Formats: sequence, C-alpha cells, structure tokens
Amino acid sequence: MYLWVLLLLTLWVLSSASLHDIDNSIEQRNDATWIPGKSANRSMLTDQPLSVTKFRQRRPVHSSSFKTTIDTNLEWITFKHAIPNTAVSIYNRNFHRTDYVCKYKCDTGFYTPKEGPYCFFARKNRVYRGFPFELLVNRDNFEILEWKDNSSGKVPKNSVSTCPGEQIYVGMNKYGLGNVSTKEKAFYLPWKGKVYTYTSYKVLTTNENIVSQQIDDVRYNIDNAKILQYPPEVMRQTTISNYECQPVVKTSSISKTSQVERRWDTTSSVAVTVTTSIEAGIPDVFSASIEISTEVSFGLTIGTTVTESVTDTVSVEVTVLPNQSCVINMLRYKYKVNIPFTGRLRRTYGNGNIRITSITGKYNGIQVGEVRAVVNRCEPLDGSKPCP
Repeated sequence: MYLWVLLLLTLWVLSSASLHDIDNSIEQRNDATWIPGKSANRSMLTDQPLSVTKFRQRRPVHSSSFKTTIDTNLEWITFKHAIPNTAVSIYNRNFHRTDYVCKYKCDTGFYTPKEGPYCFFARKNRVYRGFPFELLVNRDNFEILEWKDNSSGKVPKNSVSTCPGEQIYVGMNKYGLGNVSTKEKAFYLPWKGKVYTYTSYKVLTTNENIVSQQIDDVRYNIDNAKILQYPPEVMRQTTISNYECQPVVKTSSISKTSQVERRWDTTSSVAVTVTTSIEAGIPDVFSASIEISTEVSFGLTIGTTVTESVTDTVSVEVTVLPNQSCVINMLRYKYKVNIPFTGRLRRTYGNGNIRITSITGKYNGIQVGEVRAVVNRCEPLDGSKPCP
C-alpha cells in the first residue's frame, strides 16, 4: 500500500511513578531473541419475422449495501528497512525519539531506528526482540486514532488488536509502547531489557463518531468483468387465434416486471453503521456486452442489496392465417455479472474532520439483459369451420 502522511500520536506525560520489575522467566519464542539486561522484541427457437416494439421502464433504487471485509484502513505491513509515511507512532519523551507501533507474530511492542531492525516486545516475565516484524500503518491517514484510558486488562470498543482471536492489544503509558493482555489483565512494558507490569494504561482505538460517508469517482474495470448467461426463461405466453377466412394482422402487447439485484462489495473502510451516499454509473448487460449508464446518486443502507423494478413491454405485430392459432412467448435473458471497480471514499467525522481514501471492490449484479418475443409454429384450429 502507498501511504501519504506521517501520523504522530503525542505521548501523554503523566505524573511520575515507580517501575515494577518482574524477574520470573518464560519460554523463549521461535525467531525472537531474549536480551538479558537490555531492550527486547517480540507478524456467465428461432425468431419468426415480426414487427416488434420493446419498451423498458425502471423504478428507482430502493436500498443497497456495501459489504466490508475489513473494518478500517489500519494494516500490519512487513518492515522492509523503510518506514511507511503513515506508520503509527508516538514521541517518546523519555528517550527523545519516535517509537513506532510494531508486532512480531501476535506480540506488539515498539520499533525505533536507533535500536536496530527489531520489534521490541514484552511477555509477562521477559523482553524479546523479533525479526522479521510488521509495522502498524494507517493507510491514507484515513482513520482517526485515539489513546483511551483503561485498567485491569479491560479495553474500550474499537481497540486495535494484533491478531484475530488473540487477546493482545496495542497499549502505552508514559514510558512507552507495550501490549495489553486482557487474559492476564495487565499492561506489559519493555524497558531497558526488563519487563514492567501496570494495571493502568492507554489503549489505541479508532474513532467511530462518523457523521456521513460519500463514494464517488467509481471506475469499473470492464476488461476483467465476468458474465454468466442463464438459460432463457419464458416470462409470459399469449395466443392469437384467427377464426376468419382471411389473414388477419394482430398486435399483442406483453409486459412483465422483474426485480434486478445489484451490490457493491468492498474490502475497504466503509463504516457499516453509517448511511452512505454513492455517485456512480450503473452497469447494464446487453447481448453479453456491458454498458455503463450516466452517473446517478442514491443513498446506501448497509445490510441490504440494491433492488430495482424493471418492467419490460414487448409489442408484437403478427399475421395469422385463416383457421390457425399462433403462440407468442416472451423470453427473458438473465445475466450475472461481476466487475472489479475502484473509487474514492470521503468520510466526515463528528468533530468536522474530513478524511479521504481510495477504495477497491467488486460490483455484483443479477439483471435482465434482453427480452425477446418469439412466435412458435402456428397450428390449425381444432373444430374450426372450413372456409369456402
């Protein structure tokens, strides 16, 4: 990921407190080095010739959904000897340096360039240094990050954890960065090769006081679209019978309303609790080719799929010979389409702060691409009177 702006989280300066040394030892982790007495580390019929008129009417979009697989723009990125511009950091006043939030496997601690290419972390009774490790980055500086007070292994809502299912969270106190273990109900700080434990600490969280979100600049990658065509369906059938002794020309109009489903899925940070507006063209499939409509704006309600009512009307003019009956079928050709897209997400927070980031995702739609009128072979009428 390409990152824009360095986020500096200023370290709170608290009143001085004594450090509590923990001397017991624990088992050393693989690929991590225990440093005694020093710092530590821990990442898709044939048409008879006819006169056919087609008409399609659409009703407005009713609801829609952005399904997200990642809740925030926070990412753990493997350290490659260069610090990303938006790596999450604090200024450590005790050492007059910038410390970066890092993790080795699922243990979190700090990285600082002056101490070498290692992530220093603490586990209950010992300090480690780990390599390779990962840095926490805030892509596009999109998320508002806050340090919130807590104690005794508790963490606030939206706290930043190291690994799914683990009970380890990014924490700090006035001495530096460490980890909060909810299982062990403590905050562990690596300090000059020793582990110190605290019951009071701050936990890194994301701000979810979001007022509005807007998605625009949506661009579809048509070249990589996937189209699946379903077998044609008979939507409606009508019969025209001629009991006269001369050919007749009759017109039959057939209408059918269908529900079209559309959904935009994204792997980016679209908050699921906030109504989002979107400005985008709508993909339509015609004879297995894709056309994008002019841009329209509508609101998104997270948790549902875009639904649209489409009414197709086909008017057929057919010549029916004497004492014959012709059956006209209205066939619907339905398509399933999957199109990658990119876009821009603009988020406004309760404090007036506006953040912008790029998003990627896939458009998924099931829609009626074409409607046809097909006249089957005309048959003689049963019981009809012979013509003179």
